Amino acid sequence: MPTYRIAIVGAGPAGYFSAQALQNSQDENRVFAIDLFERLPTPWGLVRSGVAPDHPKIKTVAKVFEKIASDPNFRLFGNVELGRDISIDQLKENYDSVILATGSSVGRKLGIPGEELAGSLSAADFVPWYNGHPDYVNVSVPLNGKNAIVIGAGNVAMDCGRMLALDPAELDTTDTADHALSALHESAIRNVVIVGRRGPEHAAFTSPEIRELPKLENTDVIISEAEIEAAKIRVAGELEENKELRNNLEALLEVSQSESKNQERKLAINFLLTPLEIIGTEKVAAIRFARNEVINDKVSATTEIIDMPCDLVISAIGYQALPIPGVEIANGKVVNENGFVADNLYVVGWAKRGPSGVIGTNKSDSSEVIKLLIEKLPSTAKENPDISKAFTNHKIITQSGWQKINQAEVEQGEPVGKPRRKVTDWKDLLSLGQE
Repeated sequence: MPTYRIAIVGAGPAGYFSAQALQNSQDENRVFAIDLFERLPTPWGLVRSGVAPDHPKIKTVAKVFEKIASDPNFRLFGNVELGRDISIDQLKENYDSVILATGSSVGRKLGIPGEELAGSLSAADFVPWYNGHPDYVNVSVPLNGKNAIVIGAGNVAMDCGRMLALDPAELDTTDTADHALSALHESAIRNVVIVGRRGPEHAAFTSPEIRELPKLENTDVIISEAEIEAAKIRVAGELEENKELRNNLEALLEVSQSESKNQERKLAINFLLTPLEIIGTEKVAAIRFARNEVINDKVSATTEIIDMPCDLVISAIGYQALPIPGVEIANGKVVNENGFVADNLYVVGWAKRGPSGVIGTNKSDSSEVIKLLIEKLPSTAKENPDISKAFTNHKIITQSGWQKINQAEVEQGEPVGKPRRKVTDWKDLLSLGQE
């Protein structure tokens, strides 16, 4: 029975679900030995550094990842960066197939004047900052003003807006990074506005995210009921067939009709506004928007201009993939055909399709790519030396090393009622993960 050696680069959901699909495809004809490479000392990708801390249920998928990792034919190579510590060519030489699950970590730019001002951030910096990603601990997040604007109409924008608008006491029992929790407790921000360029009918929020907003105990959520009703009229013919659209608009309408709690903290969602310019001299002071209208499902600008005061702006308008040495990238993702990149090279997840879907989307996506990979496998497996010999002078975080880090974080969290207290320093993580 041949044992095929598969390398997966990127230990996020797409990487783990690819490993799971491979494990589930084993039979009397083939076995898969899987090596998962990760740039950070810690795995789990966005489940660790992307999912908002106040959404702990979503993070329980990590139990699935740990079960996948318990297979005797699975190995984790943490603290290994593609292009620095190992090349695509080396991987292709040593493995029967290589799968890129490297995600999309670069925030898209607004491309407007003033974007470089202090107080203008990307969600790609803000989200890993509050989640304790070791590369983002020192991101400057000015929270000393009263007004924040989040530009974008997807779940990432919703997470950013919610994290800024909620009472930080609601985060005290979460795994929010200590430095971020301390900063949020000191925050002066009281008015947060999430702004979408298109109408409510085009928003990419999912209805569960919307329905959670009224659960913010110490924050008033403000949505214009008239805007939602106007959107329902515009798409009246689609509502019966399009369940997702119907659920979203119903959820937005419910929130718009909820009673005010007369709280000091406010979270508003505004639609049909295009940012034209971030105004300020040394730091953000306001944002200038053009009011839009929808005609025949086309969004276009009107002559109406609106200036909104702003001390912090976070752009959450999408992500794109980082360059990968030896791999062609276009339109923010790896050039591929249904996951196939080149001989024995495949791509899954956001690096394949762009930043869309929820964590579970990666499961079906990865399964389809693995089917294609198996179809193209040669009848005989490679006989290659163990890749670990290439790292004799390099500190690797193995699965058991990661378990030491994991255990230490959980133990530090227990006395203070948190699921974990994240270690956010590279040196500390590498020291904890020492074999």
